[in-house]
Amino acid sequence: MKKHLVMAVVPFLAFGCGDDLVDADGDGIADGVREPDTVTVVTPANPKGTVSGQVLSTDLRPLTEVTVEMTIGSSAEPVSAISDAKGNFTYKNVPAGSHVLLTFSKAGYATLRATAQVPSSAGNVPINNGNASFGPITLARLDGTLNFLVVTPQGRPAAGVRATLEATPAGAISNGDESSSMVSSVVVEATANEQGLLTFTGIPSASELARLRNGNGEYRLWVSPIDANGDGIPDTGGYVSTYSGAEVVANSTTRLISLPYSRPQNVPLSIESSNVASLRGGGADFHPLRNLVRPGELIHLFFNQPIQQGSLLVRMTDEYARESLGVTATVNNGGYSATINPGGTVEGKEYNLDVRAVSAEGGSLYSTVGYFFAGAATGPQQATAIAEARYQETSTVGTPTLNPGEVVYINFTHPVARTFFTGQYVQVFFDADINNSGAPGDAVGEVGYPIGFDLYIDEPTRPVQTRTPAESPVFGIRLSNYSTRYYFVYAGSVALTPSTAPLQVSFSTLGSRGINGTYENIWGQPLSTDLSVRGMAVQPPATP
Repeated sequence: MKKHLVMAVVPFLAFGCGDDLVDADGDGIADGVREPDTVTVVTPANPKGTVSGQVLSTDLRPLTEVTVEMTIGSSAEPVSAISDAKGNFTYKNVPAGSHVLLTFSKAGYATLRATAQVPSSAGNVPINNGNASFGPITLARLDGTLNFLVVTPQGRPAAGVRATLEATPAGAISNGDESSSMVSSVVVEATANEQGLLTFTGIPSASELARLRNGNGEYRLWVSPIDANGDGIPDTGGYVSTYSGAEVVANSTTRLISLPYSRPQNVPLSIESSNVASLRGGGADFHPLRNLVRPGELIHLFFNQPIQQGSLLVRMTDEYARESLGVTATVNNGGYSATINPGGTVEGKEYNLDVRAVSAEGGSLYSTVGYFFAGAATGPQQATAIAEARYQETSTVGTPTLNPGEVVYINFTHPVARTFFTGQYVQVFFDADINNSGAPGDAVGEVGYPIGFDLYIDEPTRPVQTRTPAESPVFGIRLSNYSTRYYFVYAGSVALTPSTAPLQVSFSTLGSRGINGTYENIWGQPLSTDLSVRGMAVQPPATP
């Protein structure tokens, strides 16, 4: 009775919603409901995907208990998973379209980081199209050791030198093929012992690297330059090289590294810069204004490579190379620079320097001769004038007199140069009757006559001869084309008493003779006014 009652109620429940819901054919579907002719797929409001993969050793054995940390997008906190006995791991319910960063780490193995994106087509129950697959991931064991023996350019152990070794890649993704989304390398540092031995530990072995990147895994070595005294200037250059894992497997002997000099050895030693421009190497500049050194100022030298301590030799002499003058030199900055103290120089005087040094890197010799002028670029304290007139006596008997054909030297207080080359010279006149005519001004070389005695530069290259054999210079000096010493030949017809003979260097007549040019001193100041002097000193003839 109860059974019939239940069966009677069922149709009532099925069709009790209204008179038009009739199931005449008994198929369980109301006859008034049409079969749909279109299908609509409803996408979940928050689609989810998965991230999964497998972690292996380089010999393709599963790695268990690998920590896999995942960071989703810009999330600050990562989530973590552990690989199982087969090396597998899985993250579920990862938002579709997410960029994820996975970090694989295990004690004794290299760390690997890789990125991927969960497909945006992920569904609530994804199979493949909703999965970001990592792997297989391979990690290298860190049980390798690599040794290098490092020596200095002089062949001594490079004790204390620091070096860095990078093994790359230390892992791989997708069946051993390196992916641009993967980063894995191991970087270690080492310091050489007293024998110059560098030992790197905790790195992938050569056989591990040889199995990565299709056999092209490699070690990259950087050896730092040596700065033994800590002055910031390297005593040696650094060293960089690369060794493939396969190469080290084939030849596992300790590699010898000879550090280079801190400068290339095909470059000869030279002075790259100095406040005395004439001392520079190929860029020497001989203009006086670039070779001025104020009295009391130091001369600075900067070499293109370090010089040997104790190898710097500096000698100094005056314009006449007559005697050695006091000078001291100090090597600084590990041999890269030096200072010269020229001592008591006098403003307006010319000095010569002889500089020699030996490179600390290869032993090349540098030797140069230069000059400088004492003074400041602002100009002399006093105008250029005649310091002295002196004539060269040719006779060893009788009272000294200035005779025709003898040479008269005019010494200026500052070095002077002629700035034009037309064959015309400044001329010298005597304020005296040098032809004994009784009418001053009527002969060549007399004041008032238009033509005098040409004055020529007599820049010294050696001391003035006072004996036989003649004095030798302290060292061979370089001509600057500026000199305090000039000369003319006396061509008067009568002898003059040298102590009272008045003479005049007539710079003012250059313009009146149509000469476009002038004489100037080392500061570039033109000499345009006449200079006079009364009386001449005697330069005695050379004695045997």
